[in-house]
Formats: sequence, structure tokens, C-alpha cells
Amino acid sequence: MSVIIILICISLLVASGFLISFIWAIKNGQYDDTYSPSVRMLFEDELKEKPEKGNKPKSLPKEQIPKK
Repeated sequence: MSVIIILICISLLVASGFLISFIWAIKNGQYDDTYSPSVRMLFEDELKEKPEKGNKPKSLPKEQIPKK
């Protein structure tokens, strides 16, 4: 019977820890932006095409190379 009391106390401590962290996240504005995630998938391809630092940009296909 004492094991059940110990398990209940531990579960209450864990649950209260999650509740405190959830309240902390809400107060710090973690859930304020509800618009960006729904629009992010529309612009995902544009972000992947930009070269990163140190990487050479990809060469253009022959159709897109400007003629001199």
C-alpha cells in the first residue's frame, strides 16, 4: 500500500512540473503566433533554393542563362 502512495506523490510532482512549464511557456509568448505556421508551407520552396554560406549557387539551366 505504501508503494501506491509513493507512486501517486511522484505522479503529482511530474504533473505539476508539466503544468508549471506550460504556464511558463504561455507567459513567455510561446503560443502567440498562430498565423505563421499555416503559411510557412506555402513559402518553403523559396527558402530551400537560397544558397547557404560557403556553398556555391547552383548553375542555371540552359533556358535561363542570359544571352550576350
